[in-house]
Amino acid sequence: MADWSQLPKELIEEIANRLHSPIYLLRFRSVCSSWRSAVKPRTLTSRFPFLPNDGISDNTWGFHLSKHSIFLMGLSGTGAEMNPDRWLIKIEENVPGSMHLLNPLSRLRISPLPNDFPKVLDSSNYRVIELGQEYVLHYVHFRPYGGRNAGNLYMEKIVFMSLDSDGHDFVLLTIHVSGKLVMFKSGDKRWSVINDMPSPYDDVILFQGNFYAVDCTGRAVLVGLSSNVSLVANPEFGGDKKFLVESNCELLMVDLYLSLVPELSDLDDGEDYWYSPPVFMGEKTVKFKVFKLVREEQKWVEVKNLGDRVLFLSDDCTFSASASDLSGCKNCIFFTDNFFYTSDDDDEMFKSRAIGVYDLESGSIAPLTDFPEYSKLFWPPPDWLKLRTSEVQTQLEELTL
Repeated sequence: MADWSQLPKELIEEIANRLHSPIYLLRFRSVCSSWRSAVKPRTLTSRFPFLPNDGISDNTWGFHLSKHSIFLMGLSGTGAEMNPDRWLIKIEENVPGSMHLLNPLSRLRISPLPNDFPKVLDSSNYRVIELGQEYVLHYVHFRPYGGRNAGNLYMEKIVFMSLDSDGHDFVLLTIHVSGKLVMFKSGDKRWSVINDMPSPYDDVILFQGNFYAVDCTGRAVLVGLSSNVSLVANPEFGGDKKFLVESNCELLMVDLYLSLVPELSDLDDGEDYWYSPPVFMGEKTVKFKVFKLVREEQKWVEVKNLGDRVLFLSDDCTFSASASDLSGCKNCIFFTDNFFYTSDDDDEMFKSRAIGVYDLESGSIAPLTDFPEYSKLFWPPPDWLKLRTSEVQTQLEELTL
């Protein structure tokens, strides 16, 4: 059997350079002492310098940027065979070493956590796959003498490109309230508005080291770092909102279709009204279509089957995962929708826009709560998480005896 600790230093460094996620690099350095000494730790900061508002907003003195990471966790080794269930989490790290759990398809913090939830999660005890990252702009309102300075969130999606190994030199791309693209480069004093806008833009993404954007007609462009744009796909008309998502090294566009449905106002039981209750119109997601980019022909081609992939869509981020890693999920899309609102007091996680599931093969659509096997991917935390943490704690206590 080969002795992995004896690999040439140059090869170890080449492998490490291909590990873009800090968590993968951490696990790589934990293999043995020679690997650890050959590769320096690399941690992309989760908090960034103050960003100006000039060119993007008149409602704040500026912004600060934070990063959220989405992980799929499961047991490793023989434990995975006995319990193949996975857990999908989003982690917010504002202070190194201090983390908060978020709803994977929103920016809502999960609070309070169960009383028996582990205080420390050691990634080396589990199988961990990083599925994606999202970046959030927070309004900053300065108050003198040390007052609290974090305000509302800038709600548009942000994509981030690091230009160096530690993330200090970076570029941001987002969508202005006008529907135009705006870009910010670290060190600049203002955001640059990109005036190319035949139609308002719906989504942006970082794909294979480049920025891409799609407008409400399905027209897609590649966005260069000098704020230039070039056409990569002609319009694909149809739905009401377009999403861009990377899946198995392909760029997909997901077209969401909405329908207006009446919503009756709630009435108190037993109370008579001499007039008809008011009717409000709400938007309900009714269908999706999926397309893949054919760059050579500058067009989108419809995809009827996702193969071994599952898509996750929200206004904040999009990502995909292998269906074989998700305990039974296949050929479906998880998404957020106001129509699946829940008011269950025991389900704080889904109090806002709840999660729906769309089956691409049958065209059926239903709330996540109709799929018990899928639901446990999100909540509650799996029992094996608490058991494995307890096992590790017991081992540490035995070592100190």
